[in-house]
Amino acid sequence: MTHAQRFRDVYEECYPRVLAYATSLVGRQVGEDITSETFTVAWRRVRDIPQPALPWLLGVARNLVRELRRRDSHQYAVAAQEAQRISSGARSDVGDVAADVTDREAALQALASLSDADRELLTLIAWHGLSPKQAARVLGCTIATLTVRLHRARRRLEKALDAVSPAETASVTTAQAPPAPAPPAPGQTAQVPPAPAQAAQVPPARAPHRSTDRKGALT
Repeated sequence: MTHAQRFRDVYEECYPRVLAYATSLVGRQVGEDITSETFTVAWRRVRDIPQPALPWLLGVARNLVRELRRRDSHQYAVAAQEAQRISSGARSDVGDVAADVTDREAALQALASLSDADRELLTLIAWHGLSPKQAARVLGCTIATLTVRLHRARRRLEKALDAVSPAETASVTTAQAPPAPAPPAPGQTAQVPPAPAQAAQVPPARAPHRSTDRKGALT
């Protein structure tokens, strides 16, 4: 396989996931620039791309974000705010069950309340599908260190979920509850709603058939 073919295969396979990762850090606009720079580095170092390529590419993207932060802290701050807004305002585009929407909203709010480090670690594992070993490579730490960090981040996420879930459930329940009937005005009695119509109506009894003779007498 030529280097050009290798790069094309890596690009087609990993571009959407690298873009999603960069967007989660610095928003869509800056994320596209970071992704483009990441694959520029990949083309220059195509011989160094390991298999699988995704953890290596995410590591490159993360380093580029850190360079942006050092080079232009203001631009990074604006981009990071945009990324957080996207994460906290994301909506599920699959399914319309109220409970599923509530769970997702609670999870997004809890995730947004965590630190950048916790949020990045959890999304690498849960959203980007990396193994702990691969995530450790992206973050530049040992597996042992990552395991401890992951455990602590999950505990903090659980506490954040406990804090937001009751409020979310109450809001959905209130939104779905039918309006209560208005109280009667002073001096009036409460109106009792009519009973629901029955499915089958009993036909009225017919009067007995009568006939008359020519003289008009009943028979």
